[in-house]
Amino acid sequence: MNAACPQLLQALKRPASAASLSLAEWDLLVRQARRAGLLARLWVLLDERGLLNTVPPQAAKHLQAARNISMGQHRFLRWAVELVRKSLADTGVPIILLKGIAYVMAKLPAARGRLFHDVDIMVPKEKLDITEQTLFRHGWLATELDEYDQRYYRQWAHELPPLRHLRRQAVLDVHHTIVPQTARYRPDAKKLLGAAQDLNGHKMLKILAPTDMVLHSATHLLNEGEFENGLRDLVDLDDLLRYFGEHPTFWLELLERAEELDLARPLYYALRYTHRILGTPVPEEIQQKAGLGRPWGLASPLMDAAFTRALAPDHPSCDTALTRPARFFLYVRSHYLRMPLHLLFPHLIRKAIKRRFDSAGQH
Repeated sequence: MNAACPQLLQALKRPASAASLSLAEWDLLVRQARRAGLLARLWVLLDERGLLNTVPPQAAKHLQAARNISMGQHRFLRWAVELVRKSLADTGVPIILLKGIAYVMAKLPAARGRLFHDVDIMVPKEKLDITEQTLFRHGWLATELDEYDQRYYRQWAHELPPLRHLRRQAVLDVHHTIVPQTARYRPDAKKLLGAAQDLNGHKMLKILAPTDMVLHSATHLLNEGEFENGLRDLVDLDDLLRYFGEHPTFWLELLERAEELDLARPLYYALRYTHRILGTPVPEEIQQKAGLGRPWGLASPLMDAAFTRALAPDHPSCDTALTRPARFFLYVRSHYLRMPLHLLFPHLIRKAIKRRFDSAGQH
């Protein structure tokens, strides 16, 4: 990360530092935070510490607007969850909420100012057909995809094609596990489902166990290769680790669960980069034990160089000459982890050609 980026990181870690910023510095901070999906979170942090009165009015209106958008999204998506629950009520299919909507419905610290646009759920794979058919009857329709993309979702991916409600326009992603079926690291979805916990006060709704929620967040961020919201997702991890880490047995349970689910590598990266970038208080003993998941040899400094650049805010002021190569490297790595080589090369070639034609069609 270059010299302009610590400004946002300092504001996230020590919100009081923003009180001394000039108007020009606030302008840059607002633009970085907006691109990172963290502008509403910044409002929350300042509000919690009684610091909103230190924000220049020109910046305050942007923070307030982002906060209002976040609250509106949360209201809409909570309503969308209820719509999904009612749609599936007669099937008896358990609904496990994932990612942002899980944080919101469970009222976790990671929900504070969280911006997101769709509902992610997981259901048992053997219930996938009845889930899709029932949702279809209740107005949830698949987005239009070509034959290849349909086959990709049905045969290789870990979810159905995205669904959109015909009248309400809510978007729903239905997963049956947390990684693609062709991925190198494949945790047992039955173990995730078996450990899922009831969401208090919400019939049929569940959330992942605390350890599994952290591991899903880590795997999603560090193995998926999409970093437009990378810093926001790292902030999610920081929140989850700080909150669940207050339980005395959590850290050891997290290490054991990562080994059980074959997710020791993404956990190693998650603990390493939350600690290095956001100062997450990971116990030293846990860091050392998690180090068993680190890559060998020169791969470790290479991944450090790539991730520290890729996890910077997606804003030109945070870019260096190596930012774009780092993100491209991690994008290719994510597909390598997701698919065997005999599927990977044709898939990447097809995506590149499709992107080129789509881009040409817009001009």
